[in-house]
Amino acid sequence: MKKRIAIVGIIIEDSSQNKNVQEILHQYGEFILGRMGIPRVEEGINIISVVVRAEQKEIAALSGKLGNLKNVTAKAVYKQEKSDE
Repeated sequence: MKKRIAIVGIIIEDSSQNKNVQEILHQYGEFILGRMGIPRVEEGINIISVVVRAEQKEIAALSGKLGNLKNVTAKAVYKQEKSDE
């Protein structure tokens, strides 16, 4: 299958989930090109953006595992594929 570039945006609203998020990201480490984390202590949230290159099913699995954690939201945004014109 074809590998795609995507950004996975993650918002953690419960800091007790930080370890679980890190464990999942570690499982997918071979696909991660870069990441940026922004702690918002005054708002009680952590924001992480992760750039990945993987097959769509792997990106969806990563986003799904993260989003299934309580008080964690994760969404993937994919680079548009070129049309065969």
